[in-house]
Amino acid sequence: MTAGGTRAPGALAATRRHPGVVLAGAGAAVVAAVLAGVWVGALPLPPGAVVATLLDRAVAPLGLDVPGGLTGTEAAVLLRLRLPRVVLAALVGAALAVSGAAYQGVFRNPLADPYLLGAAAGAGLGATLVIALAPGASVGPVGVVPLAAFAGALLGVGAALALGTAAGGSHTATLLLAGIAVASFLAAAQTLVQQQNTDDLREVYGWLLGQLGRAAWSDVVLVLPYLGAACLVLLLCARALDVLAVGDDEARALGVHPARVRLLVVAAASLATAAAVAVSGLIGFVGLVVPHVARRLVGGANARVLPVALLAGAAFLVLADLAARVVLAPAELPLGVVTAFVGAPFFAGLLWAGARRR
Repeated sequence: MTAGGTRAPGALAATRRHPGVVLAGAGAAVVAAVLAGVWVGALPLPPGAVVATLLDRAVAPLGLDVPGGLTGTEAAVLLRLRLPRVVLAALVGAALAVSGAAYQGVFRNPLADPYLLGAAAGAGLGATLVIALAPGASVGPVGVVPLAAFAGALLGVGAALALGTAAGGSHTATLLLAGIAVASFLAAAQTLVQQQNTDDLREVYGWLLGQLGRAAWSDVVLVLPYLGAACLVLLLCARALDVLAVGDDEARALGVHPARVRLLVVAAASLATAAAVAVSGLIGFVGLVVPHVARRLVGGANARVLPVALLAGAAFLVLADLAARVVLAPAELPLGVVTAFVGAPFFAGLLWAGARRR
């Protein structure tokens, strides 16, 4: 550290020369966060017994048995309540962080976030319509609210992409303006529905502030295929994003089709965002702050930033959800409030540090 409290350039460069170490550290952070998430709660669970139970379930298909696990109520709390919530938090955090990193890369804008193209507004409108018009409805084991939020998010992003493509192809400025227009329209429609159904405002705002309190394995099964496919596409496109950073003409000369790559990345990031908000509501700052941290650790190359952001986002949201559960126990804080309390000051600090280096 220098006398002014900032990291010396040589130290930062040394960190960036070892992305494998950073990636391994992010993976270890995910494991530690998941274990903390299943250990800590209103009913504390013995760490050794928790690990034994998880190992026993993992090797059970092989006909093996691991003694010393949880039994009775403790096992039910772990497997039916706490574990699905922790797994879902990790999936949502990973999806939002890697989507944010991809948006920032494709739009070349460090302030881009996963909700840029109308995903949040579309999901909010879909959830609000169902809460107001069909409360408590379900399709099999899955509630209608996450399905409606998922459909609304896809509708919002689809409308933005269609408008942007019709107006000016895949140019980033045109897509951004289209996203703003569509998001404003959908937000106005949501406000209209809320004014007509004031009795449901509490539930609507509870969903909008983000929550995982009702997480179940059915939610994990619902979003896992979409999140898995979208995140895989984004990771595979990371090097193409690095090529786009040198300019479209140079990218074409290297065999990369800029418009096709942009649309593919935007579509995959939007799909991941839509699936995430469908089961968690709107959770801010994960997709904005985590990619910035990843870039500070491994440099600006998207091929390094995206995998680190994915793992760091998973760890961050699991720990944020843990804080939401225990800070005001037995009551719970909205998850979006926790991420805002952590993310907003942290991001302000990043901006201040960046301004000091200029």
